[in-house]
Amino acid sequence: MTVAGQPGEQPGTGQPQPGRPGTDPREVTGAPPQGRGGIGLGGAFVIAWRAIVGTPMRSFLTALGVIIGVAAVIALTAIGQGSTAGVTRNLESLGTNLLTVQSARGQPGGSLVRGGPRQTVTLEDAEALAGAFGTRVAGVAPTTQSSVQAKVGSVNTQVTLLGTWPAYETVRNSPVQSGSYFTDADVEGRKRVAVIGSQVATDLFADGSDPVGQKIRLGAVTFTVVGVLPDKGDSGFGNANAQVLIPLSTYLRRFSRTNSASGEPTVNNVYLQAADKDDLTPLQADVTALMAERHELADPESYDFQVQNQADSLASLNSVTSTLTLLVGAIAGISLLVGGIGIMNIMLVSVTERTREIGIRKALGAKPRDILTQFLVEAALLSVGGGIIGLALGIAAAHAGSAFGIAPVFSAAPIAVAFVFSAFVGVFFGYYPAARAARLDPVDSLRHE
Repeated sequence: MTVAGQPGEQPGTGQPQPGRPGTDPREVTGAPPQGRGGIGLGGAFVIAWRAIVGTPMRSFLTALGVIIGVAAVIALTAIGQGSTAGVTRNLESLGTNLLTVQSARGQPGGSLVRGGPRQTVTLEDAEALAGAFGTRVAGVAPTTQSSVQAKVGSVNTQVTLLGTWPAYETVRNSPVQSGSYFTDADVEGRKRVAVIGSQVATDLFADGSDPVGQKIRLGAVTFTVVGVLPDKGDSGFGNANAQVLIPLSTYLRRFSRTNSASGEPTVNNVYLQAADKDDLTPLQADVTALMAERHELADPESYDFQVQNQADSLASLNSVTSTLTLLVGAIAGISLLVGGIGIMNIMLVSVTERTREIGIRKALGAKPRDILTQFLVEAALLSVGGGIIGLALGIAAAHAGSAFGIAPVFSAAPIAVAFVFSAFVGVFFGYYPAARAARLDPVDSLRHE
């Protein structure tokens, strides 16, 4: 019994022979042999460990496939879960418990030049929705928007002008950082007051002066700034920092106005915030029924509006990102199989190189299961060691992904699966070389050069 590459003795002479394995099991394990050639699991571990550290470069290359596979699975799943969490945060930052009523896509009369379907949701629809559900609805905010040029002195910038109601502050989670929102009285009086985004404030008031109370021109109309919104970052759903909010009545009078077929002013969206998140789905059904009644439409296929549930949108987005994460993780897992094949190939070469050692062990009384255990332990050590290194590299790579704005989210399940699978791969692909070594004839093995 020996370890490849360790000095041994010339059988029958008691003299060392350089480059040949030793023949005394105690020389390898440091403990008395079990039986004559059996060394037990502890001895098999020592032999396997010495074989691995004796050829460090080959051992590293053997485990490289497992290292890459585990690192890729952990890094990609963590980044994928981080993306899912980021989408959830961004969507919730725009308001929670939301229903969105808007014109149905694909409505007849839409124009490719003007873009989008014909507007069918009216301001009167918004007013009806605001008064129909009592305390079930925490707030209602219709919106309509366009792009205009904002100007202060000689400085100008392009902004998204949004006409809405004061409830937009709570419904869309957009409190002011300084100043205040316009009021219901401002809406009724069609006042020329504005709440500006943080980027608009930075661009138009680069001298650092407080925008609140100052005048800005939106298109050809002068407004007084009454509030400034905080920096909302990149939400991925339009740049909220480049928005200017004004009373909806002022917008419809001073800027763009589109009428429905019945001549009523239309809006792009009507946002409803449910008071209770558990009531979101029932409320969606009731809102749909009310809109169908107001538009005198009985067949759902003919609805010229749609009511979107934020929870459904969030579930759909999370489903897509989770599926992509699973797919990418599965593709990365293929490298684990490739790594297992690499372990099998190197172990087969190792068996061939150590044929004489195997013959000596069998001649000393080692049973086939002892040989099998020795090589299985060696394969398992390679795969488990590769899994540990891959785990560390995967975590480091996932944290490096934060440089691209994605904060990784680690969970125990993918890490445990990747690590356990790496160990399984080593045992599975190491079994054939180990079984082949166990079946070698001791006489033929001793004759092997």
